[in-house]
Amino acid sequence: MTRALIVVDVQNDFCEGGALAVQGGAAVAGAISSYLDRRAADYALVAATADWHEPLPDSNDGHFAVDAPPDYVATWPEHCVRDTTGAAFHPDLRLPASAVLVHKGQGRQDYSGFAGQLVDRPGDLAGALRAAGVSAVDVVGLATDHCVTATALDAAQAGFAVRVLTDLTAGVSTPTTIAALTRLSRAHIELTTAF
Repeated sequence: MTRALIVVDVQNDFCEGGALAVQGGAAVAGAISSYLDRRAADYALVAATADWHEPLPDSNDGHFAVDAPPDYVATWPEHCVRDTTGAAFHPDLRLPASAVLVHKGQGRQDYSGFAGQLVDRPGDLAGALRAAGVSAVDVVGLATDHCVTATALDAAQAGFAVRVLTDLTAGVSTPTTIAALTRLSRAHIELTTAF
């Protein structure tokens, strides 16, 4: 089985001190780097997704709260605005030079990495995985209960065998993370650990 690693949204705005901080986000960045130091050769391809939103007053198709406070379900505070420090990968995340980069949420509400576009070349994540002969993916990153789950579900829908390495993820809250992991399990996505 030819496997890829998908690193989801390990960006400054989703780590401590960011606009939508996930507790443990910085630790996940460092843990993914340690994992890649040991296991990068196991993967035919490493991909990293990033939210890459337009700044206000663009609501990014309703993703940013504009006329009312964010509800943190369908509307959110401004975050991961393209070309800002908040949108940059966390400094503790060390990706291989060959990593395939994906931008998502460009003027839209995108949670899944499979909804984005490749950076600096045409195509999307599914196409890049298939071009590399990938049949299975491991998904890690932020946040477990939002973009990690959406990316894993879309990977399965696209026909890949999917594992989520839960010790290389962090969620927004315990109840929503439990609900997300239950949803993944019911979709026959393997939940396992890296370490």
